Amino acid sequence: MARLVLGVAGGIAAYKSAFLLRLLTENGHDVRVVPTTNALRFVGAATFEALSHHPVTTDVFDDVDQVAHVRIGQEADLIVVAPATADLLARTVHGRADDLLAATLLMARCPVLLAPAMHTEMWEHPATVANVATLRERGVLVMPPADGRLTGPDAGPGRLPDPAEIADLVELVLRAGPSALRQDLLGRRVLISAGGTREPLDPVRYLGNRSSGKQGLALARVAAARGAEVTLVSANVNDPVPAGARAIAVTSAEQMRIEMLREAKQADVVVMAAAVADFRPTMVREGKIKKGSGDPVPVNLTRNPDILSELVQARHPGQVLVGFAAETGDGEATVLDYGAAKLAAKGVDLLVVNEVGSEVAFDQPDNAATILTADGDQITVPRGPKAVLAARVWDIVSIRLGTAGSRAR
Repeated sequence: MARLVLGVAGGIAAYKSAFLLRLLTENGHDVRVVPTTNALRFVGAATFEALSHHPVTTDVFDDVDQVAHVRIGQEADLIVVAPATADLLARTVHGRADDLLAATLLMARCPVLLAPAMHTEMWEHPATVANVATLRERGVLVMPPADGRLTGPDAGPGRLPDPAEIADLVELVLRAGPSALRQDLLGRRVLISAGGTREPLDPVRYLGNRSSGKQGLALARVAAARGAEVTLVSANVNDPVPAGARAIAVTSAEQMRIEMLREAKQADVVVMAAAVADFRPTMVREGKIKKGSGDPVPVNLTRNPDILSELVQARHPGQVLVGFAAETGDGEATVLDYGAAKLAAKGVDLLVVNEVGSEVAFDQPDNAATILTADGDQITVPRGPKAVLAARVWDIVSIRLGTAGSRAR
């Protein structure tokens, strides 16, 4: 159990902080809520007190005998502020201590994670851009905001990320430390595929697989939080697009092939995390295949293009390529044996190999894998949240980007 402080600044997105608070407490953490006065105009103190089981105050002069404005920041394992308004960002940059939340942030020696939420014009204003850059230089973790509907009819970047996404990054920082979100991908263009392709049989049926896209989403979420410009090609994924990522929706392997090859031309890193169908029906029926009374209609299959191999052939100098291999062992070879053979055959820089089966990998919140590199390294990542595996992949990619950049020069 970690001791968390949930700061809540005064924006309309403050109502979402109640959902985040519930997620954090359900994950077993002891959470103290520290709102601003304006935040309590949106959500009452009683809500935060009921969900956190702690008293709520905004004033540094409350609980003076306990020196709350010092103690809260000193005792926390992590401080997360959601929403973090433009005003809160500015006050934090200037070291203000004019309310309990600002004083707590000034006292903090633990990791601080800020989840901004404001109108697009405020997020893109040079003052806010400079404030975010300053905070990141000081080691503060600042999530990119989501792109979507804002308070009024307008839409754009500035929406508070989904509470589940914030909670996911909280768990990542607690497990892997703040270095999991360091800004080593700043300015890098990252292309990621996620989900499972579907190959139509008729207007109703398709051939598919069990991939939910959760690992690809985790890779996109962590990359965006580490400063990357992320494009996500997602096949049949139901979960929300991670904050800071641009999404391209596809259905079939051929659609994914077209988008990946086009987008890869501008990418510094390409990650094929999607489960792509190896085969597709040779013919798609115009009408629904009827059950009838006889034997089932045979389905003839043809092989789909190997997208990863085509990406390797089309790669440009300095580009880092990452593949995924969902494998099962058998009497002839182990999962890692098959993974090593695939690494050699594909020619990628990294291959993330994970054993699949019942309640393993597919549509699960956790994952375990072994990362094989073209240099012969083998890095084992024990079972844990998929964001932790994603962070480990980006750790290795970041090193290879530096090496590749040196070779390219």
